[in-house]
Amino acid sequence: MTKRIAMWSGPRNLSTAMMYAFGNRTDCAATDEPFYAAFLAKTGLDHPMRAEVLASQSNDETQVAQDMVGPVPGGRAIWYQKHMCHHMVDGMPLDWMGEVTNVFLIRHPARVIASYVAKRERPTAEDIGFVRQVALFDEVAARGPAPIVIESSDIRADPDRALRVLCAALGVPFNPAMLEWPAGPKPFDGIWAAHWYDAVHRSTGFAGAEGPLPKLEGEAADLMRASMPYYERMTEHRLQM
Repeated sequence: MTKRIAMWSGPRNLSTAMMYAFGNRTDCAATDEPFYAAFLAKTGLDHPMRAEVLASQSNDETQVAQDMVGPVPGGRAIWYQKHMCHHMVDGMPLDWMGEVTNVFLIRHPARVIASYVAKRERPTAEDIGFVRQVALFDEVAARGPAPIVIESSDIRADPDRALRVLCAALGVPFNPAMLEWPAGPKPFDGIWAAHWYDAVHRSTGFAGAEGPLPKLEGEAADLMRASMPYYERMTEHRLQM
């Protein structure tokens, strides 16, 4: 029986490392941000490598949604789908979410924003996706039980424990192969990996526990304060380690 896992995250939030963890299982297919090109086509936003992203994926959000509940690549037992909350702008199809197991990966806004500005200046609330993450959570919860929520700091503090807890919640067996992976690009990376994934390409496993929260100033601090109520709402549902 196939397990389709839709992991919903904002940017700069351990999402690629989690994709590498699941993608290192021999029983798991992995897909990287399948709605990215459709999101860019729909919004007209100018992101790094925009032309390359648009050329690399389907720009039709309806087709992408159908693909997410279609045949699993390679006929694997598990399909890990890495999704970005902010890609699901108004008009994107959501009905398919009822046919997958939805998990929400959260991270403190201060850490997300500090990491984001190092790659792309002056992020907006839409860029970092906290508001949309709560909306998607509510969309899924309205259809049934509250979906799974996992905190990235829990994973980094104790990857073995956190992934065992997550796998139990998903109803899939834990596999120690999830704890480490070979360095370098992966065949399932999106084309945008050349811009965004330099650090994770150097990794062979999860980084250690995070230190104190970064100190933000000006617009970044304002954005953090505006995002906190949404983050705190999600933490109420996080898996207990």
